[in-house]
Amino acid sequence: MDRYHPGSLAVQERVGVRELAEHVGRSIGTDIKDVAAAFLERQPHLVVGAADTAGRLWASLLTGPPGFVRAVDARRMAVVGGLPAGDPLTGALAADGTRVGTIALDPRTRRRMRLNGILEASPGGFAVGAEQVFANCPKYLQKRQPLERIAEGPGIVRRGGALTPGQERAVRAADTFFVATTAGGRVEASHRGGLPGFVEVLSPTELSWPDYPGNAMFLTLGNLAADPRAGLLFPDWETGAVLQLSGRARTEFGPDGGRSVVFRVEEAVEGLHAGRLLWSTPEYSPANPALPPHWGSTTR
Repeated sequence: MDRYHPGSLAVQERVGVRELAEHVGRSIGTDIKDVAAAFLERQPHLVVGAADTAGRLWASLLTGPPGFVRAVDARRMAVVGGLPAGDPLTGALAADGTRVGTIALDPRTRRRMRLNGILEASPGGFAVGAEQVFANCPKYLQKRQPLERIAEGPGIVRRGGALTPGQERAVRAADTFFVATTAGGRVEASHRGGLPGFVEVLSPTELSWPDYPGNAMFLTLGNLAADPRAGLLFPDWETGAVLQLSGRARTEFGPDGGRSVVFRVEEAVEGLHAGRLLWSTPEYSPANPALPPHWGSTTR
């Protein structure tokens, strides 16, 4: 199994973590171990990244009672149910052979698991044949407790090609988002977290966030080095609303070794769907860095 494609290898070399990445990469497997299967069955939501029929990349949120996601065997994950009407990935998740990246994240325990593979459509849901399965550390994960589900919701609230003032405020207030990227024949869905304000709104069509030190694999930045397409998902944990953005991103490397990602919005979809799970206010991760004094300004 090739754990890394040339994009990730190039970023690892540039940052000087190639040897460490090779060691950490041994945690990437193809089987869903028993502990991972047990984790999946306890989760009330799953983030899925994929490309739509036009090739735009999105990240979407599926929700259901615990058990709606489960491992049916060591190489296959099944999901009961689907996306709400109007979600950008509804068609992609109904098509056999769609490349998907998934992440199950539990705010209660600060644990997360990723599974990438090929989708198999089925009546009432879908399955994913696993090609990569691995866990990530709890770094930058905010701790939350579930409250209740939203009984009703209007569905898709707004579509556009730029952020509205309200959406800009939501992005600035976010402490968590998910990003879908692709390269080397695979799709990844990963998590980004930090203190509110760690995502800058540079304009209604441009965002930026710092790339905090992580596991040294550089899967997301490696993908962007090869393919700039990206999809972002901002969940509002306390209202159940979701903001989905599709566009293109690039990594900027600073002279001091710091890194940031700049994302250009091409399409935005805001929704409030029935059945979303509401969560408590967060207990912030002790790993979250303090925001630099300049961060949050609208100029660069």
